[in-house]
Amino acid sequence: MAGQQDGEPTNYIARLSEWADSHLGLVRNISTGLAVAGVILLAKSVKLTTKFTSALEIPTEFVEKNVKLRGRLRQITEQGLEVEHVPIRFPIISSLQRRWTMDGLLLVRLAGVELTPDGSVWLKKELKPSQMMWFQLLARKDSVLDCLVVVSKGRFSSICLNEEILRQGLARTVWVEGLTHESQMYWKIHKRLLQAELKAVKRKKGLWKEATFFEKLRERIHNNKYMQRLKQFATWLRIRL
Repeated sequence: MAGQQDGEPTNYIARLSEWADSHLGLVRNISTGLAVAGVILLAKSVKLTTKFTSALEIPTEFVEKNVKLRGRLRQITEQGLEVEHVPIRFPIISSLQRRWTMDGLLLVRLAGVELTPDGSVWLKKELKPSQMMWFQLLARKDSVLDCLVVVSKGRFSSICLNEEILRQGLARTVWVEGLTHESQMYWKIHKRLLQAELKAVKRKKGLWKEATFFEKLRERIHNNKYMQRLKQFATWLRIRL
């Protein structure tokens, strides 16, 4: 009995070896499949750890799958937010991050939002220098990225700038160019934005603030045709004199 027990491990190994020899093709296919899966996983990891310095460098599949990227705010311009991409770092493949130190900023625009001048002022007050943010890719047009931008508002809370600026009545909702009308993402995004804008309308904030009596009176006087002609005559008279 003891001899049989001592020999059992050897028998198992021998049987496994025999099975592998008789199914050599299957073993090779499994090994190849695992190797290919490893290469694909590594390639995806390299993409995630690559520092993008231009919107055109971002893979098309990232835009199509609405991938979220991380970045640091550098400047607020009339065109949008200039953001330095801060990729995810994996120590195992850090040697493949050849472009980590390359310079270049991404131009990020708040998707589905048409800012007012007051909206731009609000952004400059709301966002801190070098503010970290997440931006979800929705569309790309030339060198501009249309995104949902999320920033932290404390240790456990965050806000979506696209929605918040609409809730403040400092912007209007517009269609997101680049998203197809048939996609679920298209309707999901616009539903969120319109709901945020509706809150500003109900609260009469910003754009939707009701004008006072004197503001309405001044607007009517300004638009009155008689007053406009009177101003034109005054201007003509001043030139003649």
